[in-house]
Amino acid sequence: MRVHRVDVLVVGGGAAGMAAAVGSAAAGARTLLVEHGPRLGGVLDQCIHPGFGLHRYREELTGPEFAHRLEGELRGVEVWTGWTLLALDPTRPRARGVGEGGLGEVRAQAVVWAAGARERPWGALRIPGTRPAGIFVAGLAQRLVNIHGLLPGKRALVLGSGDIGLIMARRLHLEGMEVVAVAELRPFPGGLLRNVVQCLDDFGIPLWLETTVVEVHGRTRLEGVTVAGVDETGRPRPQTARFVPLDTLVLSVGLIPEVEGVPFAPRNPTTGGLAVSARLQTAVPWLFGAGNCLAPFDLVDTVAALGEQAGVAAARYARGELPPRRATPVRAGRGVATLVPSSVVPGAPATLYLRASLPLPAARVEVGPGIVRRTVRGVRPAEMLTLALSAEETQAVAGLDEVLAEVIPLR
Repeated sequence: MRVHRVDVLVVGGGAAGMAAAVGSAAAGARTLLVEHGPRLGGVLDQCIHPGFGLHRYREELTGPEFAHRLEGELRGVEVWTGWTLLALDPTRPRARGVGEGGLGEVRAQAVVWAAGARERPWGALRIPGTRPAGIFVAGLAQRLVNIHGLLPGKRALVLGSGDIGLIMARRLHLEGMEVVAVAELRPFPGGLLRNVVQCLDDFGIPLWLETTVVEVHGRTRLEGVTVAGVDETGRPRPQTARFVPLDTLVLSVGLIPEVEGVPFAPRNPTTGGLAVSARLQTAVPWLFGAGNCLAPFDLVDTVAALGEQAGVAAARYARGELPPRRATPVRAGRGVATLVPSSVVPGAPATLYLRASLPLPAARVEVGPGIVRRTVRGVRPAEMLTLALSAEETQAVAGLDEVLAEVIPLR
């Protein structure tokens, strides 16, 4: 078994991983980027719609264009594609994997975990009925259409109004499929407002709020679904049930951070992803995390920015320039559904990323009690709130057992 030595190992070749490798190499570290797929880019290759790169490159790009730009920044980075990680040693930064050259081991000083997220599958929904063909997660439907040029069916319902579901509703419509509607369990859409407007409103595709699928029908192929309205607790109201004939059901019901390869690292209680400090460092000092393995983010530009930050931090750790410092836990309080990071270092600048639980016309984002307050207008759960904290503001948390992050409605 061959042994390869580097300063920083980056696992995952999507936006976060490529940006982490860019940051690590720019900071002077010998960097290896590994990706199990045949090429870099991850899911970006199949995201042929525009809307990427507005922050990082100051222009609107498609997913493949964004990936190509980011790959072009990988100067001085060693890249292994087609390399599958088999095990990461929980006691030290050593990874075993297999690729074209057979079994190998990578020995590093630091590791950046940037494995992304996977879609919540059909089985997790526990919807009664048969299990016919014609049920797809949105990412698979997107790959069929955009990469392989195949339509999944003729008449579709999209369950869940996450961004990829909204985008696929438009894509299927443009390719000639009849899209009955997008059904959403909650009383508000789960995707960005711009996608609701550009993908549904502009094409006359209905959005059924407070609606879900309660049964599927069909043996060999999907023949239809029963949908019903739900009450304020999300429970179906039987009197509203109705049958909708269709041959395709597309699921856009959330992302799950991909962290099974690092079972020894603590989890973020609000997302199930890696718990990291504002340095993007986990409780395992040599392990850093970035991107959707922390939490599903709304913008790839944010994912890339966090990746680059994690890469720089990992390079500094590898050189012994990131000494241990006590971090103060930050816990999600009222009105907060998602919170990253899980701790801040007193006296060091930090950025908190939050998702509100409910849409609000105006709210006060508070870290404290009483340490930081910001007023935000037009709060939407689909859009991450960004709260930048100065060194002086984080110094105020020194000595505290924990602080709360809250989103408080303003009247």
